[in-house]
Amino acid sequence: MQKAPGETDLAPPAGPPSGSEGADGRAGGRGFFGHPRGLATLFATEAWERFSYYGMKAILLYYMYDRATEGGLGIAPSTASSLIAVYGASIYLAAIAGGWLSDRLLGARRATLYGGVLIMLGHICLALPAGRGALYASMALIVLGTGLLKPNVSTAVGSLYAKNDPRRDAGFSIYYMGISVGAVLAPLLVGTLGQGFDYHLGFGLAALGMAAGLVVYTRGGRHLSPADLRPSNPLHRSDIRPARVLVAAAVLTTLTALLVATALTGSLTADAVVDGISVLAVALPLGYFTVMLRSSRTTPRERAGVRAYIPLFVAAVFFWFIQEQGASVLALYADRSTDLGALGFTVPSSWFQSTGSLVLICLTPLFAVLWVRLGSRQPPAPAKFSLGLVLAGFSYVLLVYPALQSGKSNPLWLFASFAVVTIGEILLSPIGLSVTTQLAPAAFVTQTMGLWLASNAAAQGVSAQVVQLYDRDHAATYFGVIGGASIVVGLALLAALPTVQRRIRTATGAPSAALGREAIRRGA
Repeated sequence: MQKAPGETDLAPPAGPPSGSEGADGRAGGRGFFGHPRGLATLFATEAWERFSYYGMKAILLYYMYDRATEGGLGIAPSTASSLIAVYGASIYLAAIAGGWLSDRLLGARRATLYGGVLIMLGHICLALPAGRGALYASMALIVLGTGLLKPNVSTAVGSLYAKNDPRRDAGFSIYYMGISVGAVLAPLLVGTLGQGFDYHLGFGLAALGMAAGLVVYTRGGRHLSPADLRPSNPLHRSDIRPARVLVAAAVLTTLTALLVATALTGSLTADAVVDGISVLAVALPLGYFTVMLRSSRTTPRERAGVRAYIPLFVAAVFFWFIQEQGASVLALYADRSTDLGALGFTVPSSWFQSTGSLVLICLTPLFAVLWVRLGSRQPPAPAKFSLGLVLAGFSYVLLVYPALQSGKSNPLWLFASFAVVTIGEILLSPIGLSVTTQLAPAAFVTQTMGLWLASNAAAQGVSAQVVQLYDRDHAATYFGVIGGASIVVGLALLAALPTVQRRIRTATGAPSAALGREAIRRGA
């Protein structure tokens, strides 16, 4: 299961200035497993929000391509898979904008509340039998809402602690457990209700989950940090330059005119939207890299760090490309190519979506202990990236054999595939977070974290085009080519390890193995 923005893919945000008080009025305030009481509020809020999101996601593809007589919308499976991919890409792009809105205009508290309300409304749209219009409205609402909520809940956790508070990393570990708990339970409950009874009932349960999260958040607001009520870097009149306003207005006007024109001419189709978001998702990181490498504010030493980051970014794109197809290609394979009754009882196809979260809960603590015990003997960060990507590729190669067999495959193959790619995620995701924060140029710290989010957006933007090639008759070829290509890229990164490490040492003055230890320190 891939963490959404604000989860393990984001560094624990800086807390209030050293010496500041916790949210409950005391810098050392305790009340939830020895932590500030506000952590319980955020733990429950995020557990419910993830319950709503992963519950919706577990049945969305099936709702989109099932026939109308079976309660679905009758969208072609290839188009439905593409829409799922650009949906994910849009969420990551929105998270970049949502972080800016919170920092400059709204503050984390209001951004989280507004985001939660939009998400709940999005689920309500799906709970109503209103056809494709409701589907597209729900997607827009959930993209906007998640973009506001996800970066800011994580920020609120960091705000509960002073920078030097020794409980800080453990607090993030507890918070992430709430994410995983919600993500494990959602497909089991929402999936069973949606597939066993009615899709709209399943979406309604997801809406109730988000509503419960909002209740918890508003009732527990008094335990959160007062700093979350204000923007951390408020926008002042002096920041509003007329030239920039005119450029922004011109761009917005042009985009609106294009949108209206394509709608009036009938050109605004689902395929056109998929293509547009795919282009944006790929263009954004290219723009980020170009600006950082060419900027006069980037020092030669920092430029070496950006160049070292490029192969890691490419590896991350390949990894998320496979991992995120769990909700599209693998969901389709589960529903149409897997013997769901082979274990002696019928397994709803949506249940496979819980596998990754369950593996994360079980194995993440073991890996954390392993890295601590290995200490300076642990593999350097790029080597972990390489191994994570190789495992992702192997998770697809693993499906080639069952896909070649006549008839439907045993579900254990698919469970194993989900488990293998999740082990790869444990190796790559927290290390990627640490490398991103370490190699970011001083003038582009926030933008570089946005670049890490953009790796997932780019992956899903490309995936939106590629998933259209998947079909049941050629599944073995699809899994073999993509899995094999990812393994090759992972081995190529391993071969380039000396060069990457040399650039990392140039940029940071420390061996890249230290980046792995930094990830452990952050609670990864």
